[in-house]
Amino acid sequence: MSPIQRRPCAQVSIGPVRVGGTAPIVVQSMTNTDTADAEGTALQVKSLARAGSELVRLTVNSAEAAAAVPHIRDQLDRMGVSVPLIGDFHFNGHKLLREHPACAEALAKYRINPGNVGRGSKRDPQFAQMIETACRYGKPVRIGVNWGSLDQDLLTRLMDENSSSSRPLSAQQIMRNAVVLSALESARRAEELGLAHDRIILSAKVSGVQDLIAIYGDLAARCDYPLHLGLTEAGMGSKGIVASTAGMSVLLQQGIGDTIRVSLTPEPGGDRTQEVIVAQEILQTMGLRSFLPLVTACPGCGRTTSTVFQELAQRIQTHIRHKMPQWRREYEGVEEMTVAVMGCVVNGPGESKHANIGISLPGTGERPVAPVYEDGEKTVTLKGDHIAEEFQELLEQYVARKFSRKSAASETAAA
Repeated sequence: MSPIQRRPCAQVSIGPVRVGGTAPIVVQSMTNTDTADAEGTALQVKSLARAGSELVRLTVNSAEAAAAVPHIRDQLDRMGVSVPLIGDFHFNGHKLLREHPACAEALAKYRINPGNVGRGSKRDPQFAQMIETACRYGKPVRIGVNWGSLDQDLLTRLMDENSSSSRPLSAQQIMRNAVVLSALESARRAEELGLAHDRIILSAKVSGVQDLIAIYGDLAARCDYPLHLGLTEAGMGSKGIVASTAGMSVLLQQGIGDTIRVSLTPEPGGDRTQEVIVAQEILQTMGLRSFLPLVTACPGCGRTTSTVFQELAQRIQTHIRHKMPQWRREYEGVEEMTVAVMGCVVNGPGESKHANIGISLPGTGERPVAPVYEDGEKTVTLKGDHIAEEFQELLEQYVARKFSRKSAASETAAA
């Protein structure tokens, strides 16, 4: 049980997934395929879901994309992938939902950006059309504000009010206030149009860490809607991972956040599922959820000039991630297992004893043996050229021996 006290909020049902209330914090992701390519999109959704994404968002930006959505849903159902699909709408969402009722029905939730539903006199009626469609089909809505596409009428209003104030705010504070007000005013208008309070999720995406923390802190204090966290346009590689982790971890520690996405820019040809893995690791390292066994490994130093422990740590991590879908179906609680792969005698035995199962490999100048510890006790000492294979087998045996098998009904539900 996490010691972090979550902020009380309403609970929203998105198909079988619950967001907010007492539900676990949900991991979500977004495809980067052309949604009109139903087969390619379905395959990427399957990959994201297999990696652990519990909600997957699709761009719905054209008639072809809208027409493809029900076919994507059908293909996923045939593949046994039940992950809910979220439609991401900008500019023409009111038209696409009206002209493609099968799309409106197949989606489990709509994402509406209040800054992109229409300009001037078109904004309110087009926003209303989308909310009325959500009400008609019983769909929840994420009102997703983004500082890159703020409602210009609202921003102008706040700037005019600020210019006449005796104590004017900075431009940055005006922007932050505009993001929060856009979300709250749009949610209030959605409820006036008939959307139930427990059908609304809010997000307020920015790309600056301090802005993210300030805006979500303000938003959390002013409403009880579930909040979707994410640093928009986080970036590539370590920059995107560090920035997302820094911003969201502060908020999660404060109990703010009910569903998260890590918006990483993949390397060219890179794997989209990396953003799912990072989101899971943020939640798990903070003690908020458990997704898969954690592998502890030392960073290496002059005592560990051999690369054996690095290679074994990578091999075990890869093996665990590959086996986890099967283990999750078959065993209770295996995602909470800890594994240690250490490189020398300094901290190796101690860390291995703290883990459920661990191995301490020999460092420079040490005897060429590798003691294995299970639940704090040394069980065997490995040596020779097949330590990796033997430890992997011991890991498999440990899982089968220590974790209770699920019933057939539970295995079916987990699949």
